[in-house]
Amino acid sequence: MPRMHPRIVQVAVPRPLHSVYDYQVPAPLPMPAVGARVRVPFNRGSTVGVCTAHLHSSAHKSLKDVAEVLDGQPLLPPDLVQLAHWMTDYYHHPLGEVLATLLPAAARKGAPGNLDEPDWWTTSVPAFDNKRATAQRALFDYLQANQPCAAEQLTAAGHKRAALRALAKAGAVERCEPDLRGGGEVPPEPSAAQATAIQAVITKLDAFNVQLLEGVTGSGKTEVYLRVMEPVLDQGGQVLVLVPEIALTPQTLQRFQQRYGGVGMLHSNLSDHERLQTWLKAAAGKLRVIVGTRSAIFTPFRKLGLIVVDEEHDSSYKQQDGLRYSARDLAAKRAQQLNLPVVLGSATPSLESLYNVNRGRYAKLSLPHRAAGARMPTYHLIDMRGQAHTDGVAVALEHVIRRHLDARGQVLLFLNRRGFAPALLCAACGWQALCSDCDAKLTLHRKPAALVCHHCGLRFPIPDQCEHCGSSSLLPVGMGTQRTEAAVQRLFKDLPVYRIDRDSTRSNRALEQRFAQINTGEPAIMVGTQMLAKGHHFPNVTLVAILNADAGFCSPDFRAPERTAQLITQVAGRAGRAERPGEVWIQTYQPDNPLLQCLMQAGYPGFAELELQQRIAVGLPPAKPMALIRAESANGTEAVNLLQQFKQQLRGLELLGPVAAPIARVANRQRYQLMLVADSRPHLHQHLARLQPPRLPRSLRWSIDVDPYDSL
Repeated sequence: MPRMHPRIVQVAVPRPLHSVYDYQVPAPLPMPAVGARVRVPFNRGSTVGVCTAHLHSSAHKSLKDVAEVLDGQPLLPPDLVQLAHWMTDYYHHPLGEVLATLLPAAARKGAPGNLDEPDWWTTSVPAFDNKRATAQRALFDYLQANQPCAAEQLTAAGHKRAALRALAKAGAVERCEPDLRGGGEVPPEPSAAQATAIQAVITKLDAFNVQLLEGVTGSGKTEVYLRVMEPVLDQGGQVLVLVPEIALTPQTLQRFQQRYGGVGMLHSNLSDHERLQTWLKAAAGKLRVIVGTRSAIFTPFRKLGLIVVDEEHDSSYKQQDGLRYSARDLAAKRAQQLNLPVVLGSATPSLESLYNVNRGRYAKLSLPHRAAGARMPTYHLIDMRGQAHTDGVAVALEHVIRRHLDARGQVLLFLNRRGFAPALLCAACGWQALCSDCDAKLTLHRKPAALVCHHCGLRFPIPDQCEHCGSSSLLPVGMGTQRTEAAVQRLFKDLPVYRIDRDSTRSNRALEQRFAQINTGEPAIMVGTQMLAKGHHFPNVTLVAILNADAGFCSPDFRAPERTAQLITQVAGRAGRAERPGEVWIQTYQPDNPLLQCLMQAGYPGFAELELQQRIAVGLPPAKPMALIRAESANGTEAVNLLQQFKQQLRGLELLGPVAAPIARVANRQRYQLMLVADSRPHLHQHLARLQPPRLPRSLRWSIDVDPYDSL
């Protein structure tokens, strides 16, 4: 007989288990609402879970007691609980872990869900002249230029809480009420294309719809976002703006703050407490606009009226471990649940979004011209076959660089590979430096000097001689940003060279300082990775050179050509952003590659159309849905056996594998994968939902990745 009890709740706990658990709520604890956090005993300890249902009875004879009800009101509102259930079904991931992903880290640990006093700041003295306190002076200067300013904006710009506290103690800064009215910025007059796009979005603000804003780099997409937000905010609504990179959030936040005020920011550089406070302010309606990276899609709002996804094609919207969700796709799903519009913006839209446009699911808006009459750059190829070069910089490119520098322009050299060289080998016997824990070559770094595995993070000293034959003839092979930086410094001794990658600019503050140096406008050369490709405005860059365009077009991953074309187009968009015309020069050993030729002659729209037709013809995403089942274990046998068992259960789908992952061993674990392709999405999910894994050893890990971004 089921046990009758008026105070029984179901709780989802953050464990890799697909079950929810029944608990009784003892008096005098209040009954937790659905979406509220509770602390419950689990196994031999306790954990913070989320109440998912109230029950009148339970099939279990004895129930454990809820130890503590943490929230008087549900921390997760009904729409986010509903979204969590949908994600559990779509991504085939345990509900408890999905709900934990939705919560900020501090909330997962049981922190109180209470708002602090206002954490906005302003200067209280006209100047701060302590020359020894450089960090405090930098924070004071930033605050003076941007006040009033939220504390999370200060930390996002690279300043420390300790410096803020010291300034407050000295009486140089003080707390203030947040400015929810905006900074009174006078907006520029929209172009005809911008006005058309703005009107198209505004006329559909009262219902769910998705509009893809395709605008060439420099066409003013951000101004469109700002304009369509205005009627939403005027009616008391809130707006969520997703951006792909932390590095973009300070400058984006500043622009939104100047226009509208009441802007908060959510990204991984915030402390747990700052993130929770911003989250709670959005839920209470105290922030009108949230600008955030991937996980900001889970922010609760009092009255959300619009979602904007900037650079919607960007790979960083896809979570690559744990719950492998796509923030872009969840933006559309959440908007559908709340019956509100979504704007997806990009100069290089994903093939998934273009496919949805072709099928009539999304509307398409276009900004085909740059703002203020700026011209698009011209494209040129350099055939590297037989071309003399200095560490990868062709002589022909060197002449072009000198021409632009002599005209007082700035130059951007793009190479999407960190380090000095991607391999170190022995000229005598061919030995290569390999990671001890991965099937991967070690990357040679010079600053600081080390051999680094870019897969597991292990670092090794650089050997003086070959480990195999003892020869001292060790050669760095291939190009990285450090090597290009050194080569350019030798070629252009009298000019500043700025390297911008994850090694040289580890904080937003360092990045902002580097950009400030560049934007003085003096002739200079930038060397960098894709950090330079996304959203940054360099008005004096007149030349962009892409040093190696071949790798992506030759990759076996079917998505690699799309990513490469997007990256080339985005990087090229940094050239000629102001009055000065720009040029793009591309070095290649395959100048006749049809994909590269298509991109050069037809631009990204023509390339995307051709690539989409080829995907449809061979039955690959987005024409057909895909999932990857990955498994890994210490010796690999357990992983292969599990995938073979799954393969037997998944008959009726197109199956490829199981095969070893391209890098089969990472961190001393052998990795294998099974690819699934179905004729329809319901067909795919029906099969995945029926998977029955056997009892697994603790050393074996496996995961399902629906709509994988990396297919290899």
